Amino acid sequence: MQIVDVKKEGVDAAVKAAVLVLSSGGIVIYPTETTYGVGVDVENSQAVEKLLTYKGKRDGKPISVAVMSEDMAKRYVKLNKTAENVYKTFLPGPVTVVSTGTGKTVVGIASSEGKVGIRIPKYDLALTLISTFGRGITATGANASNKKRPYAIQDIFDHISETQKDLIDLVLDVGELPHNEPSTVIDTTLDDLVILRSGSTKFSSSQTFHSRNEAETIVLFEAIAKRFRSSYTYTPVIFALEGKMGAGKTHAVKGLARGLGIQQSITSPTYTLANEYSFVNEERPGVFIHIDAWAMHNFAELLDIGLKEQIEKNAVIAIEWAEKFEADIFKLQSKAKVVLIQIAGENDERTITLQEL
Repeated sequence: MQIVDVKKEGVDAAVKAAVLVLSSGGIVIYPTETTYGVGVDVENSQAVEKLLTYKGKRDGKPISVAVMSEDMAKRYVKLNKTAENVYKTFLPGPVTVVSTGTGKTVVGIASSEGKVGIRIPKYDLALTLISTFGRGITATGANASNKKRPYAIQDIFDHISETQKDLIDLVLDVGELPHNEPSTVIDTTLDDLVILRSGSTKFSSSQTFHSRNEAETIVLFEAIAKRFRSSYTYTPVIFALEGKMGAGKTHAVKGLARGLGIQQSITSPTYTLANEYSFVNEERPGVFIHIDAWAMHNFAELLDIGLKEQIEKNAVIAIEWAEKFEADIFKLQSKAKVVLIQIAGENDERTITLQEL
């Protein structure tokens, strides 16, 4: 095993040594913005087998792939619009984006369903290493499976056997890393945002997405609706939609309805104030309420059309023009999951900001 003190030897020397090891099918321990990772060539079967021996029992868990850019990611995965939005918004950074694989990785990397998780580390040394090597490398933690998170090299050595140590060819040591959470893992394979592991990037905070036309807006909101499906029928959910006239709020509601599995045509309830639709979630009946608050003057009018009763029935509620009563809607957090969605833009180009309160 070779250990390179990067602060003493420099990045160029460290990267040169690492590329030689990766090219020969070896294992490299390298730093990222979360923890130390263990890298091998994801297109080398012998290298991946060596990695799996090092990591120990994984029960068939896939291994994420670190790349330097979205373009390099496309060698290994097929990106849908939801994935592209996540890449543009959160990468580089501590997010692993799961997409359908292209088959370029060897056995042991993808899941049994053919899915591959992609990381673009927000760490210059890691990006330089990947760029110089020219291919993706594994991005799994350098700890043995189910052992302490490796923020320092000693964290690794203290929890692996001598046999595992002998499998390591090179260590790039930059000292102790900040104790950040591991990456957030999200699955986008169904045009959806399904959080598989919550990490340092909290998807309950503000997120921004982009839509270029009405069809993309509908698809995006379909994914947003699916994201919260574990709450439906057990917890009332309020989608508070804000935006100027023509921003696309009704198209957003059409997407939410599609995500709920509603087949009926969605029309704006400008004159009826509220429209009601039925859906089924986890074999349980649910109700979707679409409210247009354009003509309302105060929050009491929302209550008059049965908002409180619908919350008590665990309804899914979409409110257009929610900015008129934003403070009052925020107060409903103790009774319902509130998702604030702001839509802005012109000429079909939309910026959509989502915040789960």
